[in-house]
Amino acid sequence: MLKVRSLVIATSIALTAACSSSNDAEKSAAPAPASTAPAPAATTAASAAVPASHVNPLLTPSELPFQAPPFDKIVDADFQPAIEEGMKQQLAEVEAIANATDEPSFDNTIVALEKSGVLLKRAENVFSALTGANTNDTLQKVDEDESPKLAAHSDAIYLNDKLFKRVEALHDERDSLKLDPESARLLQVTYDDFVHAGAKLSEADKTKLKDLNKEESTLSTKFTNVLLAATKAGALVVDDKKSLDGMSDADVEAASAAAKDRKLDGKYVVTLQNTTQQPALQGMNDRDTREKLFKASFDRAEHGDANDTREIITRIAQVRADRAKLLGFPNYAAWKLDDQMAKTPAAAEKFMERLAPAAVARATAESKDIQQVIDQEKGGFQVQAWDWDHYAEKVRKAKYDLDEAQIKPYFELDNVLQNGVFYAANQLYGLTFKERKDIPVYQPDVRVFEVFDKDGTSMALFYCDYFKRDNKNGGAWMSNFVDQSKLFGLKPVVYNVANFTKPAAGQPALLSFDDVTTMFHEFGHALHGMFAATQYPSLSGANTARDFVEFPSQFNEQWASDPKVFANYAKHYQTGAPMPDELVAKIKKAKSFNQGYAMSELISAALLDMQWHMIAPGAPKQDVDAFEANALKKAGFTLAQVPPRYRSSYFQHIWGNGYAAGYYAYLWTQMLDSDAFEWFKEHGGLTRENGQIFRDKILSRGNTEELGKLYRDFRGKDPSIEPMLKDRGLK
Repeated sequence: MLKVRSLVIATSIALTAACSSSNDAEKSAAPAPASTAPAPAATTAASAAVPASHVNPLLTPSELPFQAPPFDKIVDADFQPAIEEGMKQQLAEVEAIANATDEPSFDNTIVALEKSGVLLKRAENVFSALTGANTNDTLQKVDEDESPKLAAHSDAIYLNDKLFKRVEALHDERDSLKLDPESARLLQVTYDDFVHAGAKLSEADKTKLKDLNKEESTLSTKFTNVLLAATKAGALVVDDKKSLDGMSDADVEAASAAAKDRKLDGKYVVTLQNTTQQPALQGMNDRDTREKLFKASFDRAEHGDANDTREIITRIAQVRADRAKLLGFPNYAAWKLDDQMAKTPAAAEKFMERLAPAAVARATAESKDIQQVIDQEKGGFQVQAWDWDHYAEKVRKAKYDLDEAQIKPYFELDNVLQNGVFYAANQLYGLTFKERKDIPVYQPDVRVFEVFDKDGTSMALFYCDYFKRDNKNGGAWMSNFVDQSKLFGLKPVVYNVANFTKPAAGQPALLSFDDVTTMFHEFGHALHGMFAATQYPSLSGANTARDFVEFPSQFNEQWASDPKVFANYAKHYQTGAPMPDELVAKIKKAKSFNQGYAMSELISAALLDMQWHMIAPGAPKQDVDAFEANALKKAGFTLAQVPPRYRSSYFQHIWGNGYAAGYYAYLWTQMLDSDAFEWFKEHGGLTRENGQIFRDKILSRGNTEELGKLYRDFRGKDPSIEPMLKDRGLK
């Protein structure tokens, strides 16, 4: 996933973000590309007592390589003054542009806007990273205080009539300006963003819009903070170790360590992931414990207490609908998709409707297979959602003789990273990586690598933060600490965040194949950022439409299963022996296993998102659970044992991370991913030549051209849905 930053930034008069593994950016009227990374232990610790001699390092460019953040010097108390000063500086810069007496030109208006807000962007990039991956009470309070101010700051730019008149004058004369293609694209994107943000509204409607924007920003930040608390509080506390029978020793040890962290010695705490289904359910043999864990996840934000999110999200939905009406659209989804590849909610829904029947039919068949196993064991019950993963694993063992416990020893995290993720990037693009332990990080688990291009030149820094913490948002994502741009002479500094279970001291971090796929997915986003080669930061890297930004990441997942790449990293962590051929064959044979469930939970979440954002302006607040049930029934998802991947009350993507009316993008970009991989297969697969073409035509281009054309120029035709259906076993 590409995570959209919470603050609105200067140079990003274009915008976006990317997200979570194997499945999981927003292009809002004002945000910049996604960002989410953790904060150094030193950051939070140093905040308690800031010496009088302390100089705020965010106020000046970093002197570290690539202008990487000086996490050893930053303290929590630095962020608010840096953000406030950044807004002040940018508004002064914008006012100077808007009030200029000379005729508008591309350089004195559009490029000048690109150059504005450098301090704000620098501060926000780091702040957003920490609030996503290593937050604390101080940072959350700053986020809550600054979010409405930043929304107002964005409005002060996009709703500035004098400024817009200069942009509009240039747009009207665009054909006579003789701009190079990238500059012409920037002018068009800038103009469209202003219009999309309300620049053509009357002054009275602009005032109404500002109020709605401020309220939504406040509510969205509140939702994120409340959900983090709900997820932590919702963890399942287990008194008896026997209740965890069937879980791996490493997972039981992690549950014990989590209990100790909470001063619950002698107990076990199974922490929650952000999704509805929980990984621990697969191994748990005790059905009552499975049910408790599932319900802890399912109801985490619906207990009628301070951590209940339902009142917040119903108001967010109303605010968004009212904002869409002001901007001339029938609902929020119509406004949001106006500048996406799908263009309309109807097109997105039609696309999903082509997938839904096959997915539901496949899930129904899978349910029957699971029930058969339950009956054979004389279970005496009908399969429920908390049984699915547990018995699906038994079906997989029976059908494919494949046991997850057999697989994990071959997927040790560092080996997957170095000999899988990095190796594929080397084979395709010629990249090499060197770990840098001299660059400060925000948390001890974070690692930093310098990235070298095929000719040996240093081209980027890559941070990775893979282990779960209670103060980290759920899921997995990528973003930038520093965005590439030739305008500023900056090279990219990107990071990946995930939530894998941290092993006990001295033990290896063993991954499931889903976790492996997540690593490849997020690194696909990282490659999109690393290969950025644009003049302007607003068009750089992952600053693309939501239904394009997940394409590079999902495409990169394909290499996790490539025979050459797989053989290079799938080695036993103790012996170094390669995975036996028969086990490899079983994994390949089981590739389409449980895809009916996987696609159904994803499609139902995407349709749920779309329904929330097609609420008519002026509609009353919704009963969240009733709305959700009706939306799923309307879409044909009535299998109780196949719940949506995210329920409304903990759907962080759409209420806090910029994917509102955009979660369908994971499905849309699966189509692009599968279709693009067909091209690779047609042209010889994993080769440097093919990688260079993909880099030149997709990964390096950012948003420098209309995205449908960008794809057609690579593929030679529009994308087809057929490869996707075949890849997912739906055809």
